[in-house]
Amino acid sequence: MIEKKDIELEKAVLIGVVTREQNEEQSKEYLDELEFLTYTAGGDVLKRFTQKMDMPNPKTFIGSGKMQEVQNYIEEHEVGTAIFDDELSAAQERNISKILGCKVLDRTNLILDIFAQRATTSYARTQVELAQCEYLLPRLKGMWTHLERQKGGIGMRGPGETEIETDRRIVRDKIALLKAKIKTIDKQMAVQRGNRGKMVRVALVGYTNVGKSTLMNVISKSDVFAENKLFATLDTTVRKVVIQNLPFLLTDTVGFIRKLPTQLVESFKSTLDEVREADLLLHVVDISHPNFEEHIESVNKILGEIDSSDKPTIMVFNKIDAYKAEPFDEDDLITERTSSHYSLDEWKNTWMNRVGKNALFISALNKKNIDTFKKRVYDEVREIHVTRFPYNHFLYPDYTEDIEDSE
Repeated sequence: MIEKKDIELEKAVLIGVVTREQNEEQSKEYLDELEFLTYTAGGDVLKRFTQKMDMPNPKTFIGSGKMQEVQNYIEEHEVGTAIFDDELSAAQERNISKILGCKVLDRTNLILDIFAQRATTSYARTQVELAQCEYLLPRLKGMWTHLERQKGGIGMRGPGETEIETDRRIVRDKIALLKAKIKTIDKQMAVQRGNRGKMVRVALVGYTNVGKSTLMNVISKSDVFAENKLFATLDTTVRKVVIQNLPFLLTDTVGFIRKLPTQLVESFKSTLDEVREADLLLHVVDISHPNFEEHIESVNKILGEIDSSDKPTIMVFNKIDAYKAEPFDEDDLITERTSSHYSLDEWKNTWMNRVGKNALFISALNKKNIDTFKKRVYDEVREIHVTRFPYNHFLYPDYTEDIEDSE
């Protein structure tokens, strides 16, 4: 099901809605993210379409007038792909495909496609394939529309439905096989984790594209793949790291995202066992992103789903070199000053101040404040280690080296 191949840029349009649950600003932010996802998957976004509605149309997601506008644009510019910001039902996808006459994807399908491209190990590919099969199963009916053209009569009844049922059975069998395969690999990985002994385990968690892999490369001196694209890291990577003379294990995990497909959360729960079994979490945040607070909420929500929200956590605010506050004119009596106008120092005096010493501000790319980061991690890991092995605390002295942050 997963084929690796070179992907040329495909022309695409994005379609979203503004509803009571999702205002105009949120809709724009989600479409920005969807455009980045499309670029990551190998698409070129030509235009965005949005419509204000009380709730999405159950038949075609958007209204008939807006659908006609999208159809005209697609025909005029020879666009091959229409991507919707929310998950479409099987019926919606089928109806929209008939009207637009092009490939129709939703956010879930797009993320699954990116995961299929990025999966390199057998384990990751198996998990993605399982998610794809679970996504495909209720949508099989729409894939046999060519059978609708067959005429009725003696000997011509029911071949389409038989074909669909056969395919459903094949997909269900495939899902059962993939689940069994994942269960086997999970046992092997549990043994591997057990073989690591009682070393302190630290896991990097955070939204996708916040710099987790870059940070791991800096402090572990490894060469984990890092790129300015969403979901650059899909496979869990574990490295032994030594700060001063204190060893511990550092894990780089898959990034989270808003509206993460249910199938992916389920199939990747086993990958997130590394997070579940970690002693310390480093929650990396891209502070240069205008909606980083929403990203924090999304990550905390998923951590809650995998029973990891109560673990000791250090908030690592990354990309401080790229942070720029929106300009604000003090003489402007109309514009209200909001958090988007805050400087870094002002942010540090907000709720971040309550986080205290567990809030760090760094730039992994430029290695700014990395020594402060190492000291904080060292102190936390040392405390966990000494609790676990009280008889050898003298092996690891206090981190007393002078800290000279590179400017």
